[in-house]
Amino acid sequence: MSNDWSSSRLDLHIDLDTTGGRRSGLESALRTAIRQGRLPAGTLLPSTRGLAQELGFSRGTVSAAYDQLVAEGHLSTRPGSGTVVAEVAQTAPAPACAANAPATPLHDLRPGLPDISAFPARAWLASTRRVLTGARPEVFGAGEAQGRIELRNALADYLGRTRGVVTTPDRIVITSGYYQGLGLLSNVLVAGGTGVAALEDPGHNLFREVVRRAGLTVLALPVDARGARVEALTQRTGAVFLTPSHQYPTGVPLHPGRRRALRAWARRTGGLIVEDDYDGEYRYDRQPVGALQGIAPDQVVYCGTVSKTLGPAVRLAWMVLPPHLVQPMARAKQEADLYTETLGQLVLADLITTHAYDRHIRASRLRYRRRRELLLDRVAAVPGLTPHGVPAGLHALVTLPPDGPTEQQLLTRCARRGLALRGLTELHHHPADHPQGLLIGFGAPSDRAYPAALDALFATLAPR
Repeated sequence: MSNDWSSSRLDLHIDLDTTGGRRSGLESALRTAIRQGRLPAGTLLPSTRGLAQELGFSRGTVSAAYDQLVAEGHLSTRPGSGTVVAEVAQTAPAPACAANAPATPLHDLRPGLPDISAFPARAWLASTRRVLTGARPEVFGAGEAQGRIELRNALADYLGRTRGVVTTPDRIVITSGYYQGLGLLSNVLVAGGTGVAALEDPGHNLFREVVRRAGLTVLALPVDARGARVEALTQRTGAVFLTPSHQYPTGVPLHPGRRRALRAWARRTGGLIVEDDYDGEYRYDRQPVGALQGIAPDQVVYCGTVSKTLGPAVRLAWMVLPPHLVQPMARAKQEADLYTETLGQLVLADLITTHAYDRHIRASRLRYRRRRELLLDRVAAVPGLTPHGVPAGLHALVTLPPDGPTEQQLLTRCARRGLALRGLTELHHHPADHPQGLLIGFGAPSDRAYPAALDALFATLAPR
């Protein structure tokens, strides 16, 4: 079948100068666009009839220009396939960022990354079809700052059932990722008079900087084998940011006694607890520890995301808020970017309500549990390496022997072999005099690639 009908309806922007004649101007404009890379090789051009109508030229003028560029090798044409840009050298310089772009690691063992090759594409497509088939026209209009009610309804049920969260849909705000939600919440706290926030030490350095940039004074909250040492909180502390189900990066859950002490601190001082439940679905030896929010719903902001269950590209997260923070957070979201895109919210709501999301998480949990076991078997064979944390999450913390090699030496060796992982030191508020270690992620490689990644890693970590 000829492509003339479809190619006649293609849009094409060209900088046209006809002072030397229409045909010459068209040839020059197309030649320049091709050489500069604005029309890359393989680009289908409009049909001669379509472009002639668009420019107000005769079809013969356009045909003659195309023929000349075909003769020069800039264009190629085949019967039934239309006219396309040929493979020619481009004179435009490569983008400045290309030379500085980070190389893709051969083996990605960074913590916190899921296996995106296992994205539930069929389930997502089925939910998308259902959403679009039944969508009312207003779905394609402007959204709501707080988030679609369909997703907030689905999350209220799902979080109560799976994480023990106590909420109603009106207390949920949807954001475009946890990173955005954290920034919005930090700004709201500062506007409300909060000046000091405690964050776990060690903890996620990127998120620590988000809180600091908002204007909060950050205090280090030490972490030990029972989680954050909540007894270090004071009357001066206005908010505390925690990962209580699976502390990042040590992997320990917050001890029940400390959970109760934290709740008592919040009720006594009016302080706010911010719970990052970043990988709460993944516990491998028993049922996942319930959310802290369930025992103090009016003192806790509960934060969740699909970045660890579906993938970071799905920019959806949620915050379950105490009543007094719902409207300030909705206003902050509206001022930031009006609302989170709507169709993804509706698709996720359908995934949850049809239980496809549950099925995907159960399958993922089984796969990641096996990977963690393989990793720990290999760790046990290397003298001096000590694993930490409960069986949960998408990474394992391994501390190093005091007599070396150092964390930086191992990271350098790994980088040379194309291995990407993280060191423990940078996650401390003040890195000096802390144990050195490696955070080894077991989520990102595909099932097929994971054994080779482990082989490469432990060939690097083995004593020399």
